[in-house]
Amino acid sequence: MSKLRFADAGEAADLCGFLTRLLHYDRAAAVRLQGAGRALAVYGSPASFDVLAVRAVRLAEPAESLDVTVSAGELLESVDEDAAEAVVPSAVTGPAWAGLLPPRGGWQAEGALPGEALRGLVAAAVAEFRRRVEEIPPEARTRAALDSTGRQIWSRTVDGTGLPVRAVHAAQSLGFLHPGPGPQILSCGSWLRLRTPYGSVAVRRAGRLGGLGVGVA
Repeated sequence: MSKLRFADAGEAADLCGFLTRLLHYDRAAAVRLQGAGRALAVYGSPASFDVLAVRAVRLAEPAESLDVTVSAGELLESVDEDAAEAVVPSAVTGPAWAGLLPPRGGWQAEGALPGEALRGLVAAAVAEFRRRVEEIPPEARTRAALDSTGRQIWSRTVDGTGLPVRAVHAAQSLGFLHPGPGPQILSCGSWLRLRTPYGSVAVRRAGRLGGLGVGVA
């Protein structure tokens, strides 16, 4: 097993926060790790959001050859925040999304959005979902009915961007929408990406992740 040595304890803590949030949505979550110099890209797909999330972590030593899919839970357990290091767990059979990563380069800026407005958008969507669920008679409040209501709300796009609201919801749920510089929207081919200083969320413009063919890793 190889070791990851983070730039400092703060980087280790940030990674733990990201992994904890992923595991909140799926206790069996996996993450794909890709090294690039003294940076580590950690990819995950929080259950029910149909997005790809990525958290960049600064390293004290290069990890150029690292490219592996591992258990998010095992990686979290291996992190020693005080020592700012972690053991890379054994590889696992990757979920379908792990072979559909967005490209590393070629992104074009599509504009910036106020973080406060995006947080307000998510709050309004959550409130609408709860209200509409409460309006459904108890005997008809099935999983299918809840899923249908959710899709109607979260598949809407942010005005003039094509970015689905579910991507913004995922960014907030994963801790990417802290106050600070406005999030940017980037595009590359069929991909759209919401980038903040704390992480990114990427989506394909057409179709859901589970229905895609082989993409560019």
